[in-house]
Amino acid sequence: MFPFQVNESIVINLIQPQERDALYTLIDENRMHLREWLLWVDKRQSPEDLDPVIEMWKQNYEDQNGFDAGLWFDGKLVGMIALHYIDWKNKVTSIGYFLAASAEGQGIITKCITRLLDVLFNEMKLNRVIIQCAETNLRSRWIPERVGFINEGISREAQWLHDHYENIVTYSMLSSDWNR
Repeated sequence: MFPFQVNESIVINLIQPQERDALYTLIDENRMHLREWLLWVDKRQSPEDLDPVIEMWKQNYEDQNGFDAGLWFDGKLVGMIALHYIDWKNKVTSIGYFLAASAEGQGIITKCITRLLDVLFNEMKLNRVIIQCAETNLRSRWIPERVGFINEGISREAQWLHDHYENIVTYSMLSSDWNR
C-alpha cells in the first residue's frame, strides 16, 4: 500500500527510523500549534523519544492493525495521518491527523482522507470510519464535514486536555454512504 500517491503533490508513506529526526523537527517546529489539541506532543522532547513509537507503528502495520504515516507535500514532510486500531470483526477504524501550521489551508488532509476512504471501503472492505475532533477545533472539524461524514453527536467533556475537559464530536462515514 505504501508509498501511497494521493495526487501529483501528496504522498502518504510509513515513517521509517531514518526519518525520525525529520519527524521530530516537524513536531518541534509546530509544538505550540499541535499542543493545543494533542496531548502526546509534550511527550516528544527529543528525537530519541520517537524510536519506540516508530517501532510500535511498524508493528501495528505488520499486524494489520492500522498505520501511522507521514504526509509529504512536494517532497517535504508536513504532517501525519493514522488509522487507529482496526476492528476487523466489525470492520471499523478511526482516522487521526495533524498538519504543520505552514501547510494548512491547502486541502492536504481533505485530499488524503478522500483518497484513503476509497481504499478503506473498496479494497479493505471496511464498513465504518470514524473521525473524532475536539468541539472547539473548528479547522479539524471542517475536514470530515467537507468530505461528507455524518456528525453523530457530542460526547461531553470526553477528553482531558492539559488543564480542562474538551467535548468531542464524533463523525462517521459508512461504506454505503461512500459508495452511493
